[in-house]
Amino acid sequence: MDRTERSREQYRKLFGDGEPPMQTTDPELQDILNRFIFGEVAYRGDMDNKMRELLTVTVLTVNQTLPQLKAHIHGALNAGAAPEEVKETLYQCTPYIGFPKTINAVITANEVFDERGIKYPLAHQGTVNEDTRFEKGLAVQTEIFGSVIGNMRENAPQNQKHIQDYLSAMCFGDFYTRQVLDLKQRELITLCAIAALGGADSQVKSHVQGNVNVGNSKETIITALTQCLPYIGFPRTLNALNCLNEIIPE
Repeated sequence: MDRTERSREQYRKLFGDGEPPMQTTDPELQDILNRFIFGEVAYRGDMDNKMRELLTVTVLTVNQTLPQLKAHIHGALNAGAAPEEVKETLYQCTPYIGFPKTINAVITANEVFDERGIKYPLAHQGTVNEDTRFEKGLAVQTEIFGSVIGNMRENAPQNQKHIQDYLSAMCFGDFYTRQVLDLKQRELITLCAIAALGGADSQVKSHVQGNVNVGNSKETIITALTQCLPYIGFPRTLNALNCLNEIIPE
């Protein structure tokens, strides 16, 4: 199949037989988009459609491009993602983009759930409480990043140690310890979210190493960043690839 045929096949899998509105108003742009995203990028690397769509949902959440997010939440569900996997992907973005943007994305997801007859709130997925969130968060953080976490906490200025505590308890305790998504998925989602932000090369490098530590290969990371490319553009993708190559040289 050529790019056009592949794009039609992939588009149908994710969105059905309809056509996007831009096909009527701006068909040339839509054709370029379809052939690149669905006829080329979607076939690069060994990653199933469900994970591709969850990563796309991640980037669109970071970007706050809510109309496209709504379409790709449908796409993720059509690709086999459970409603819980969609919600956990959105929740996982919170420490990196802040609560307001996550809430916007969750509202969009709930609109999709309403359209599809999916009842919510979904089942409780948290595994920590007020007494354990810091301890368990720090344990997960150390599992992913190793001794660097202890050094980072020890070397933090006294008037900034509370930020390190928040990082362990909130980012890792409240979110990374949740059920449904495993550490490999959460680290890949996190890396794509930070890459989409731009200007956070230090954190990109840290989470490249985190991905490697939890078992994601360089090829998996390249595939994930390739999936992000149409939604974040070449500059941020190339910056993320530079970080990747610095941590894992060819």
